[in-house]
Amino acid sequence: MDFTSPQPAFVLHSRPYKESSALVDLLTPLGRLRAVMRAARGKAGSLIRPFVSLEVELRGKSDLKTIARLEGAGPAHWLDGQALFGGLYLNELLIRLLPVEDAHPALFQHYVATLPALAAHRPLEPLLRAFEWRLLGELGYGFALETDIAGRPIEPQRLYRLLPDAGLEPVESFQPGLFSGAELLAMAEADWQVSGALAAAKRLMRQALAPHLGGRPLVSRELFMNLKEAPRG
Repeated sequence: MDFTSPQPAFVLHSRPYKESSALVDLLTPLGRLRAVMRAARGKAGSLIRPFVSLEVELRGKSDLKTIARLEGAGPAHWLDGQALFGGLYLNELLIRLLPVEDAHPALFQHYVATLPALAAHRPLEPLLRAFEWRLLGELGYGFALETDIAGRPIEPQRLYRLLPDAGLEPVESFQPGLFSGAELLAMAEADWQVSGALAAAKRLMRQALAPHLGGRPLVSRELFMNLKEAPRG
């Protein structure tokens, strides 16, 4: 892949590196890239923040590139409140799950489309569920919502459990963490008017993502929970 050509990018995360540089995780159509921004305290360094449309040119052949040029390439998406924590959650998912230099242009475009929706304060949960689903599919961890692991159509009245490495398996007796067929079919159509479908989608995505997160909790998820639980003055 040609990493030296100008390409669109977003900062997922940055931290100080050595004296005046920054170590930056970038999301680009060519995948997640790690790069050093030298003189990060200068004018260009002010652009190293999440949710800003950028154009970058990179140099270097190792996994750790050097940012040769960095410019704004569009509006910054100002996120606040729950939308901010939602955006940070997506960034953390990408850092934790997306391999370095693994190109996913469709995922990049989905991210580009999600940021203005977050900034416009569209309902948060459907946006997060849609992105999680796309991320799982892009990484090869996706599964069918309309059929079970044997290829049989999901039946609305039956109960199913998720086998993350295989798909949905019908069960005969109740146990924690199950999903009704009606909920699964609603998820497949993104029909969030069906009672319980959105809450079930959140549980399903947590179960599907858990094996790939290595047992470490997501910092953004804990921050978001603390925000919701904080007393209001």
